[in-house]
Amino acid sequence: MVTYDFVNFDDGLYVTGNPTVKKGITWDGFLWAWQSNVASNWHPLTVLSHMLDCEVFGLNAKGHHLTSLLLHLASVWLLFEVLRRMTGSPGKSAVVAALFGIHPTHVESVAWIAERKDVLSGLFFVLTLGAYLRYTRERTAGRYLLVALTFALGLLSKPMLVTLPCVLLLLDVWPLRRLPVPPSGGIPWRGLRPLLLEKVPLLLLSVAASAVTVYTQTQSMASTQAVSIYRRVANALVSYTVYLGKTIWPAKLAVFYPLPPTVPLWKAVAAGTLLLAITLFVAVRFRRSPWLAVGWLWFLGMMVPVIGLVQVGRQAMADRYTYLPTIGLFLMAAWGLSELLEERRWRRAALATASALAVGALAAAAWVQVGHWQNSLTLFRHTAAVTRNNYLAHLNLASALAKTGARDEAMKHYREALRIQPSFVEGNAGLGSALYRWGRPREALPYLRRAVRLRPNSARMRHSLAVNLEALGRTDEAVTELRKAVELSPNMSRSHHGLGAILHKAGRTDEALQHYRKALDINPGLTELYNPTTALLAQRGQLAEAVRLFAEVVDREPDLAAAHYHLAILLQQTGRSEEARRHLVRALELDPGLAPRR
Repeated sequence: MVTYDFVNFDDGLYVTGNPTVKKGITWDGFLWAWQSNVASNWHPLTVLSHMLDCEVFGLNAKGHHLTSLLLHLASVWLLFEVLRRMTGSPGKSAVVAALFGIHPTHVESVAWIAERKDVLSGLFFVLTLGAYLRYTRERTAGRYLLVALTFALGLLSKPMLVTLPCVLLLLDVWPLRRLPVPPSGGIPWRGLRPLLLEKVPLLLLSVAASAVTVYTQTQSMASTQAVSIYRRVANALVSYTVYLGKTIWPAKLAVFYPLPPTVPLWKAVAAGTLLLAITLFVAVRFRRSPWLAVGWLWFLGMMVPVIGLVQVGRQAMADRYTYLPTIGLFLMAAWGLSELLEERRWRRAALATASALAVGALAAAAWVQVGHWQNSLTLFRHTAAVTRNNYLAHLNLASALAKTGARDEAMKHYREALRIQPSFVEGNAGLGSALYRWGRPREALPYLRRAVRLRPNSARMRHSLAVNLEALGRTDEAVTELRKAVELSPNMSRSHHGLGAILHKAGRTDEALQHYRKALDINPGLTELYNPTTALLAQRGQLAEAVRLFAEVVDREPDLAAAHYHLAILLQQTGRSEEARRHLVRALELDPGLAPRR
């Protein structure tokens, strides 16, 4: 797995296409991680972990994969240790940890670089369980603060951990047995009250994380008009049963499962009936087999934030969502099988054999599943093959094929994505952009116009349309679209760059210079802007202003060789030879390729 590449599904948002993250650990980047969100998620620790990887490994995907794998392995070992100390059963704890470590549904969380948030939050989740165990034995303020700290770090990695206080309450019931069940049965309310009060500070952290999540995901949340209440509830019920099925028989796993346009009533009723039957069964068995109820409620409860009642995105479900919730199912399996065989003389051999067979079979399935993550082509060929009407899989496969030069096959998948979902914004934009790159701007125009019509507030869509319009010679329309783009997204450097270039050609140098400077201020790495900006300033007799501009660029980006090089040229032109020499030397130290060829 560590030899695999990045994929064209969110890896660009988090790493390869994120200019702040790619710079590695910087003070500005540190502040940005706490102030911004990525893909409608606020998880600063996850963003900082990506920055650290870029600092150490650059854009070598092997290092990023290695980090995710090591985080996962650490969680597996810690889960075993925590369960062993909680239950006093090393064998069954090892089975749970092994299932967690090698289950095929967890491949997505580990093999997908953009899902770093899963393995990082998973590590803090298990650390919180361990800290809580120590707290229950020592009951000091320091131990409780450690629980709160590890929990907070987990929330800063992925807010899905908001249900963790409820998991701790379940552990109070079993295996910690801090809530003894009265001989007469029923709920021990008197013993429950202090345990609930004990969780209040943690619940407040959950409420705060939930509020931040709702705020950051507002733009991605589907309205009740787009996805009805019935459709959400029905899909949630069916998804629970599908998750169960894939945990038992992990076949046809995919990185994206499209939300179905409708869910038949019979299917929702059948799924709800199955869930209710299991719930009643574990309730009846509670006094004899508390691990069944604890494991089942662990699974049901941890899935609530991502089960689709609040619909975010276009997926019906996702394998990555099972990363921590299925620990509850693994608890049920390990302790349930042991109970089933407890009166058999060959119990230990049977348990060992059954566990070894299960772990071995799942490991083989996981090995196959990992193989699908080699690159974007292998991932989305597999996803398109094992799902139906998967417009996103066809789009991403088309995009990957286009980069390899397989235009005919790419076109087939672009058109298939739009056949399935004609109003698919990214599909229209993707096909339009591909046609433009292939030198067919006239064919591209209707797709790019449709993308803007479907998402009029997207600066990126308007920028793509403007570039295509300029290629067709429709300059005035291109300027209109670029002005709208920079209005919608003032910090979109490439739109300022494009607008400046068109205005420069039209002789509107004042406006052009304004947009050039804005683009450089946003992104000093736009080295292609140095020459036209310098030329404009020199043409206006403002060499001193040019020197000041590029000195500011060097101050912001001291390791940008091209900035030092252009500043050296300007300084030489103004007679400041010694300073020019110093910046030229620095430029050549950073990039020897800038040396003039003889």
